[in-house]
Amino acid sequence: MVGTQLAVHRWTTKHVARWLKEEGFCDYVELLCNQHRLDGTSLLTLSESDLRQPPLELKVLGDIKRLMVALRQLQRHNASMLEELGLGHDSERLCNGVLAVECNGTTQLNTDYHKAKHKQHTRRLDPEYWKTVVSSVYVTTVFGVTSFVMVIVHERVPDMRTYPPLPDIFLDSVPRIPWAFAMAEACGVVLCIFWLLVLLLHKHRSILLRRLCSLMGTVFLLRCVTMFVTSLSVPGQHLKCTGKMYGDMWAKLQRAMAIWSGFGMTLTGVHTCGDYMFSGHTVCLTLLNFFVTEYTPRTWNFIHTLSWVLNLFGIFFILAAHEHYSIDVFIAFYITTRLFLYYHTLANTRAYQQSRRARIWFPMFSFFECNVNGAVPNEYSWPFSRPAIMKQLIG
Repeated sequence: MVGTQLAVHRWTTKHVARWLKEEGFCDYVELLCNQHRLDGTSLLTLSESDLRQPPLELKVLGDIKRLMVALRQLQRHNASMLEELGLGHDSERLCNGVLAVECNGTTQLNTDYHKAKHKQHTRRLDPEYWKTVVSSVYVTTVFGVTSFVMVIVHERVPDMRTYPPLPDIFLDSVPRIPWAFAMAEACGVVLCIFWLLVLLLHKHRSILLRRLCSLMGTVFLLRCVTMFVTSLSVPGQHLKCTGKMYGDMWAKLQRAMAIWSGFGMTLTGVHTCGDYMFSGHTVCLTLLNFFVTEYTPRTWNFIHTLSWVLNLFGIFFILAAHEHYSIDVFIAFYITTRLFLYYHTLANTRAYQQSRRARIWFPMFSFFECNVNGAVPNEYSWPFSRPAIMKQLIG
């Protein structure tokens, strides 16, 4: 035989052609040796997927299987050479272009299809609780910074006598509803309850909370910049807003703490002025809606519809209360939805791994998502172990 005369890795295309003829594959000499110039080294690394897929595309199943049996024998006899080529390691070696794992004297051959299928079932979805804690600290810090910036912009709010409300098609067309802003916050509270239930029961709750904190913190950090650099006049005559000086830094910090502890909501007694560009209430409503609809099954149509109704009615109530200009709400909705979609598209497709630019511009995203492979499935589990009496009752 050819193999006894010369080491396989030294074979030329002529030696490969002779080996094919000896093994009974004369019909493939032209394709493998003449057209694709297969030598000894490339013959050793040939896999079944190579034979099935372009450019070879062998069509006869019996020939494919028989050729692979011959190749496996050749690879087994040249295991040391495969080691030198970096295609084998101790009990694992390349056989048939796939991983052959020897266990108790037997060899289990995993085809490319089964490897891909197994990979899908073993996606890494590490909870990484410490990263969730980091994201929680991040969003808490951003909320604190936002509260302090709101104190600063309140000092700079334009005088209504000099700068009256700006023209706004919606606000000029729709009369003010005094109780509307409280209803907008009520919609947010209901959405928050929905989200907390989803978060509590979701199997991958740590990843979900981490994503919410990172997105919420980033949007509100941008809001700090926009409302600090541009001070808009108040949107309605009903708002009794004037520039308010808080004196020393300690007074400013106390006011910021009151805003932070009250979540910036009028339901908790917090009233602010000047923080118009852009609407923080719209950001919260929209993010909660998107997280509820994203991390619940597609068949939960009632929950999804109710979530969207709460989101849209909440936005309407914000405008009907004349607490924000239309552009404030539009920009808040647009930025929040785009950032949510971009974040999840990158996370689900893992596209940032191949993009150096994405890793540079979104380092926090890369940090939080580096160990989450693919889309997070909507799987649910009870977060606490069942008491012994419940186990006896329901098994």
